[in-house]
This record gives sequence, structure tokens and C-alpha cells, in this order.
Amino acid sequence: QVRLEESGGGSVQAGGSLRLSCSASGFTYNIYSVGWFRQAPGKRREGVAAIYTGTGATAYADSVKGRFTVSRENAKNSVHLQMNSLKPEDTAMYYCAAVRSLDYRLALDPTNVAYWGQGTQVTVSS
Repeated sequence: QVRLEESGGGSVQAGGSLRLSCSASGFTYNIYSVGWFRQAPGKRREGVAAIYTGTGATAYADSVKGRFTVSRENAKNSVHLQMNSLKPEDTAMYYCAAVRSLDYRLALDPTNVAYWGQGTQVTVSS
């Protein structure tokens, strides 16, 4: 059974940091790319960071470049999202997702997602 589970969300003041983790199981991990998405109330779901688990190649949305870093820990089938210099507009539910492709850029598009996690809330106060 495919399972993606996020952890690490919470509340932080603007300028602070959070680290999200995504633990994957039930599928051949290294033929997938993993994306981090977020969705704020009333807004569409958007991809913010993606990584190919094989080479570690990454891609980012312009809105988070220079502030967020995605990494993988293959021995634990885990992907992490380090979020620094957080802003109130980063407040959203964050999801990790798996895309069956070596092209990690596809993991920024929610229409390509094969599996979703249940999400973790990130709240940034001003």
C-alpha cells in the first residue's frame, strides 16, 4: 500500500524557519520524483519544490527560491523541505506528493501526481 506521510508543520513568526519531512513507503522510491505543494484557503494548489530521489536534482517555484531547500534521505525513503525566512503568505496546508517520472520538474505540477500525502499545516504570523 502506497503511503506518504508529512510531519513538521506548525506555527512560527515571520522570519522564522520550519522543516517538513515526508516519509514514503509502499512503492519503488527511486523511480519517482517528489514534490512539495501548498494550498491556502480559496487558492489553487501550487507546487513549491521538487526533487528527483535518484540524483537529488531540484526545482523550485519562484516564490520560494532562495528561502526553501528540498533534500532527500534515501536510506530512510524520506524527503525534507527546509523553509527559512518564512512570510505570512507562506501560510498554507503543505503536501508531499510522488510523481512517477525521473523529470523532477513534472513534480511541480499537481496534475502529474500519482500519490498524495495527507498534508501538514504551516502558519506564519506577522
